Amino acid sequence: MRVAIVGATGAVGQDLRRLLEVRDFPCDEAVMVASARSAGKMLRFKGYEHAVRDLSETDVFDGVDLALFSAGATRSREHAARAVEAGAIVVDNSSAWRGDPDVPLVVSEVNPDALDRIPKGIVANPNCTTMIAMLPLKALHDAFGLRAFVATSFQAASGAGQKGIDELEAQVEPLFARRELLRTAGAAAAKLVDHAVHDQTLAFNVVPWLGTLRDNGYTDEEMKLPDESRKILGLPDLAVSPTCVRVPVMVGHAIQIRATFEERVTAARGISAMEGFPGLLLDRAPTPLEWAGRDEVVAGRVRSDLNDPHSLNFWVTGDNLLKGAALNAVQVAESVLERSMLRGMD
Repeated sequence: MRVAIVGATGAVGQDLRRLLEVRDFPCDEAVMVASARSAGKMLRFKGYEHAVRDLSETDVFDGVDLALFSAGATRSREHAARAVEAGAIVVDNSSAWRGDPDVPLVVSEVNPDALDRIPKGIVANPNCTTMIAMLPLKALHDAFGLRAFVATSFQAASGAGQKGIDELEAQVEPLFARRELLRTAGAAAAKLVDHAVHDQTLAFNVVPWLGTLRDNGYTDEEMKLPDESRKILGLPDLAVSPTCVRVPVMVGHAIQIRATFEERVTAARGISAMEGFPGLLLDRAPTPLEWAGRDEVVAGRVRSDLNDPHSLNFWVTGDNLLKGAALNAVQVAESVLERSMLRGMD
């Protein structure tokens, strides 16, 4: 079994390497792949040092059975087909293939049967926010019949990758040093630091803008929630109203959801439906900080709606670099392996 990790030096790539080790994924040989800038860098995996290879090398995917991509949509569109042509199954963590009807979009606990057919040799990982929302919504859908949901996300800086983390870290110290401005002259404080990754200064702030504006007034980041949720759950008419917000958290997305169902629902019945669902835990008021580094998604603040007996309000959080990205990719790879889809297997 030869596995390539594309984007091996990034935040998600680091978690991919660690998870392949701790979950004892069958891997006889690993190929660490990144951009030309990182080529030659040494990465440790399963007790050995591996030199990072340049993604543009013509033979980089030779003999590869499985390629885990976490290098951005542009590189995935350009290079995933190369890996497939070389004989690999690709699990892609970018937005490049999620909308393709011939590419399954999979949350391992929610719709694993989508892996029964992989016509292009590519499986897509959902957006990290959608991923975290899917577990409780699937549990509730199976019990009550999901019709619609309103979601407001509180997304960590790491949702923008390592550069998002770096920008937040760089802003904290200079703003804290002038912290009197945070309460007396906020606009002046915001100008003390630069921002290029996040839409506005993120440290000590909340930024209600992620992504690129669409014609309908929503951003492309917000539209991932309705588009991907409908595909994963197999509900083409599902009504979704999304708002995405960036918050000064390093790791861990959280989402406040108001879900509406065909059947009447109460908080007690909702909690009962979510209990025991794979990969999902329940807590009183879970926070991203407390659940950073954890594999599970956790729901809390479960409340009956004040006005509609068919609606339920709840909060869900999870590590966007783990279940929201690397962990699900490895779980998908494990499921593909179980289905004996990799080259050279019966």
